[in-house]
Amino acid sequence: MTTNGLHPLEALLRERIVFLDGAMGTMIQQYKLSETEYRGKRFREWKGKDLKGSLELLNLTLPHVVEEIHTAYLDAGADVIETNTFSGTTIGLHDFLFQGEPTRGRKDQEFFQRVVDDVDLRALVHELNLEAARIARRAADRVANETGQQRFVGGSMGPLPVAGSISPDVNDPAFRAVSFDQLRQTYFDEAKALLEGGVDLLIVETIFDTLNGKAALFAITDAFEETGRKVPLMISGTVIDKSGRNLSGQTVEASLISVAHAQPLILGLNCSLGPDEMEQFVEELARTSPYYMSAYPNAGLPDPLSPTGFPETAETFAPKVAKWAENGWLNVVGGCCGTTPDHIRALAKLTQKFSPRAVERNARFT
Repeated sequence: MTTNGLHPLEALLRERIVFLDGAMGTMIQQYKLSETEYRGKRFREWKGKDLKGSLELLNLTLPHVVEEIHTAYLDAGADVIETNTFSGTTIGLHDFLFQGEPTRGRKDQEFFQRVVDDVDLRALVHELNLEAARIARRAADRVANETGQQRFVGGSMGPLPVAGSISPDVNDPAFRAVSFDQLRQTYFDEAKALLEGGVDLLIVETIFDTLNGKAALFAITDAFEETGRKVPLMISGTVIDKSGRNLSGQTVEASLISVAHAQPLILGLNCSLGPDEMEQFVEELARTSPYYMSAYPNAGLPDPLSPTGFPETAETFAPKVAKWAENGWLNVVGGCCGTTPDHIRALAKLTQKFSPRAVERNARFT
C-alpha cells in the first residue's frame, strides 16, 4: 500500500511526528511471572536452564500478556509498536533454548556455529518471531479499525550477547567469539520470520557494535530476496556513555556513515542513556543525518531503587524529550528501558503540537 507513491509510514512522517511505543521488558516485569508461567504447558518438561526471563518465549506461552502490552501502548497513542523479539535470534536465546552439546571453556566460533546451525533451535526461533509479528499485527489492526487511524508493526531486531569486533577475553584481545557470517545467519532467521509474519518495517536497534549492526543489515537484504517482500528499514544505534561512542568505539557520525549503505527510512538513537545524557548526541545526529530522525531514550540511568529500575517518571521524562521535538530534531519519538504507556501518553500529549524535522527524501517501497 502506498500514499501518493510513498509508503504509508513515510507519508505519516511527512505529516507529523510519529510515536513509537515504550519498553516491553519493563511492562512484562510488572506481571511478576513465575517459572511455571514462562514455561506454560508446551515447555513444562523443558530440560536445562530455567526459562524465566526469556521474554520472547512468552509469544508462545503467554501471548495474551504480550498482546495486552501492545494494546496498552496503542491506547496511549503509539503509531508504531515493536514486536516482542528484541533478543529473538538463535544466538540471542541460546542461553535459554540451545540444547546441543555445551562448550568446554569459553564460547568460541565453533560453539556458535553449532548454535546457528541447530535445526530445532532455528525452528523454534522462527516460530516465536512469526507469532510475535502476528500478535502485534492483530493488536495494531484491531486498534486501527476501532480508531480509524493506521497503526504500524515494527519487527524488533536487537543486539546480541556477543560482538563481532570486540573480544570478550581481556587476556586475548585478538579473540572473536563469533564470525560475521554467524551473525548474518542468526539475524537472517529472525528477519525472514518477521517478514513472513507481516511486519510493516524492520527495526535494527540498540546497535552497540557497528559490525553486528552491519551483519543484521546484510541479513535483511538476504531476507528481502528470500521472501520477495521489502519493507522500510529503521536503524537505531546507542552510545554507551557521555563520550558519545558506541562499544566498538565509533562516534555518532561515524556510525551513521557506516550504515548509510542500507539507505534506511529512519535512523536514530535509543537506549543506554536517559534524556539528559542523550540530548547532545540526538542534536548532533539530527544535524548530520539525511534520514528521518528517531530518538527513544531510557527513562534515565539505571536506578535499582525505582519501581521500574529507572528514575524518570512520565511527568519528568516527557518534557525533556518533547524539547527535542520543539527544537526540530525529531520525526519519530518514543521510549526505551524503564518507559511505560504512561510515558508515551505524556510524551504524545506534549509533542503532538510540534512539526516534524524537515527531510528531503524520495524513498520508495513496494
